[in-house]
Amino acid sequence: MKTKVITAHVPVSLADKVNDLSQRLERSKAWIVKQALGDWVAQEEERHRLTLEAIQDIDDDNVTDHQTVQTWANSLDTDKPMLIPR
Repeated sequence: MKTKVITAHVPVSLADKVNDLSQRLERSKAWIVKQALGDWVAQEEERHRLTLEAIQDIDDDNVTDHQTVQTWANSLDTDKPMLIPR
């Protein structure tokens, strides 16, 4: 796999934590940073996908009004909670 070097200035406290993790996990600092960055990018990509999905739901008028959701939420503290509104 081809790689590319990325340089970033980080606060000393964060760099110290990466160093501590590196020693504790017996992994290189580069491995720690690569894992963290990969996880963060995956999380942001999923957040973006979900946002686009939500916008499409709105465009398709596939929404539940606030009052219906509020009534459902209030029912959760009762003996007969309502089914999740769809």
